[in-house]
Amino acid sequence: MPEENKIKQPPDESRRKFLKYSGTALGGVVVGGVIGGLIGANTKKTKPAPPPAPGQKPGEKPTRDYNRALMFFNQEQFALTEAAAERLYPEDELGPGAKGLGVAYYIDHQLASLWGVNAREYMMGPFIAGEKTQGNYPSIRRKDLFTLGLAAMQDLSQKKYKKSFSDLAAEEQDAVLEQIQNGEGVKINGATSLNFFKLLLSLTLEGVYSDPLYGGNKDMQGWRMRNYPGNQMSYLDIIDKEEFVKIEPASLHDHMSAH
Repeated sequence: MPEENKIKQPPDESRRKFLKYSGTALGGVVVGGVIGGLIGANTKKTKPAPPPAPGQKPGEKPTRDYNRALMFFNQEQFALTEAAAERLYPEDELGPGAKGLGVAYYIDHQLASLWGVNAREYMMGPFIAGEKTQGNYPSIRRKDLFTLGLAAMQDLSQKKYKKSFSDLAAEEQDAVLEQIQNGEGVKINGATSLNFFKLLLSLTLEGVYSDPLYGGNKDMQGWRMRNYPGNQMSYLDIIDKEEFVKIEPASLHDHMSAH
């Protein structure tokens, strides 16, 4: 096969401190597709490349925003979620963080759905607090837990630093999130601050690696950082290859728009 299709698997190096300390293992999601261009049959001259869109660098691939409209959050809640998710999955030399990947949009859409109101779950008592090793039986809907958690995070930021969480320095935001995780002096009716932190962490990772159709993983950059090809229609052309083959990722949206 051509040399440009061969790639050595990069070393698996952790890029997120919180993953290192929490022992969280990441899984991959893979999607792929081929985008072709047509050349006019009636001319021998190659058509010049179209000018870049406003704010787009020459030669840069156009941004595809599949699902970027708020359905649940107000602007303040969105800004708080964006700032908190960015501290859990920060931008670094390997790629964008949660903010650049649009994770807050993914969280917004999930909380606006039936999942956000625990529609298919048993939500009647009695509600008994379990041990730390047992988890927690929810007496509060996810969307309420998340909004109350954001309010508690904001209150803690105001008390501790006299500023909104969104305006804090990175080290100060980390300190607030650590206190939320430990449940020190943080009260949330119907749940614990640890419940909120776990929900925030889980939704952040989902937003990084979910299909862009759901609002996060902007331009499939989360997949690209892990060489994940995405929702391929077929792997017949590479399934018998022994070496690793890098494939251009594609969203479910790409397959739907092709039909």
